[in-house]
Amino acid sequence: MQRVIVYIDGFNLYYGLRAAGLQRYFWLDLRRLAENLLRPGQTLAAARYFSARVQPDSTNPNKQARQQAYLDALETLPDLHVHYGYFLPKRRSCAACGTQWTTYEEKMTDVNIAVELLGDAQDDAFDTAVVVSADSDLVGPVDALRRRFPDKRVIAMFPPRRASKHLRAVATAAFPIWRKTLSDSLLPDRVVKADGHVVSRPAGWA
Repeated sequence: MQRVIVYIDGFNLYYGLRAAGLQRYFWLDLRRLAENLLRPGQTLAAARYFSARVQPDSTNPNKQARQQAYLDALETLPDLHVHYGYFLPKRRSCAACGTQWTTYEEKMTDVNIAVELLGDAQDDAFDTAVVVSADSDLVGPVDALRRRFPDKRVIAMFPPRRASKHLRAVATAAFPIWRKTLSDSLLPDRVVKADGHVVSRPAGWA
């Protein structure tokens, strides 16, 4: 059986779903999604999820609670490895009136994916890597992997409303993630953690 590791760019997937109006698929079982991306003759060696904890937002006060509920649900999944980046605060100002405000820029996701991708290739942990992202910042590590390990394949799986011609050019192949794959990969509405705590799907994600 061909060994596969799936690398999931959390924010690229999230914003693709949001842009497509597919909020009902936010509550994804990422291990099941990884399994549903496999082809006959393949077996899942690992699934890796890359994200960062969102910052407080006065315009969307429940954002942190929704993400925490999802992260709690993901903790119950076997063999799903979560890798965190962080948000960097940046001060912005209006050129016309001088008003200042703080925005947050997500950092480290593409670096973390690159590190794990190349590290797993060096350790011969997979035969095929599936990268769930359309972030062109991943062109460099994917190209480097294919040049250094020509016997290994890298498949780019593009989230809804996301695509990258540059990533497609360096990957072995690239495909969109179909809606049926998403609908077949949802968590139950209520997830029970090992300590008995019940995590429920956020109302806005139903």
